[in-house]
Amino acid sequence: MPRERPEGGSRGRAASIVVPFPRGRRDGPLELARLVPSGRALVLAFGLLVAALACWWLARQSSFFDVREVNVEGAPPPVARQIQRVLHTDLGTSLLELDTDRVQSRLLSLPTVRSVSLDRAFPNTLRVVVVPERPVGVVRQGADAWLVSARGRVMSRVERRSHVRLPRIWVARAVRVEVGQLVEGDPRAAVAAVAPIAAERLPGRVATARARPGELTLVMRSGLELRLGEPSDVPLKLRVLARVLPLLEDGTAYVDVAIPERPVSGVTLNSQVEVENTISTMA
Repeated sequence: MPRERPEGGSRGRAASIVVPFPRGRRDGPLELARLVPSGRALVLAFGLLVAALACWWLARQSSFFDVREVNVEGAPPPVARQIQRVLHTDLGTSLLELDTDRVQSRLLSLPTVRSVSLDRAFPNTLRVVVVPERPVGVVRQGADAWLVSARGRVMSRVERRSHVRLPRIWVARAVRVEVGQLVEGDPRAAVAAVAPIAAERLPGRVATARARPGELTLVMRSGLELRLGEPSDVPLKLRVLARVLPLLEDGTAYVDVAIPERPVSGVTLNSQVEVENTISTMA
């Protein structure tokens, strides 16, 4: 039986289709070799490293970077001279070899220096930036006297009649006072009281400061007592005093600002009886 031909005539050819596939990555030795520096590059890099180390070694051994000048900034002349004397032994030391931590520690041990920073100013200068201690009073103990800073650090021994514009802070014999150390206890509270006086511009000069447990008193050169009570909120109490003092009448013996919102003044009669007058509320 004859086979039936499919419709459409003779048998057609099968169509060919080409499907592209991504080429695989070559991870063979040829590709990896491109990532490895050439021998010439390695030799050049090694040579540069050796040259840099050689230059560093020669600089340390030579005198080209030796310290020949110490430049002190921010300190008054007496303190600057102290620093120059301390650093005299470092002259001739290479800036590359200078132990700045050791130098800074030596300078901070000076009782007149509060903080310090160092900078190597090549080729031959050591730059020293200083924040000095700020004297605010004279601690008195019998016939002895010491200059004390705003944070209570004993700066130096002084003559009893020197620094006449600074208030005197009297301490008992049992209190230890040592140059370079901080005063503690009640004397520290007295120092904290006199430290901001210059900024508040009190009318008149404070002669002495007394501190006892719970009681802080400043005494003016006129004899007027400024009673601050507890050694707290001292700047606020001083601001109140700066406004109150010009309003006082002659003969006033004391002003009490233990409660800053209610300052009180008074006079002493026969050294025993006190008559208190409340000062009117300030504007």
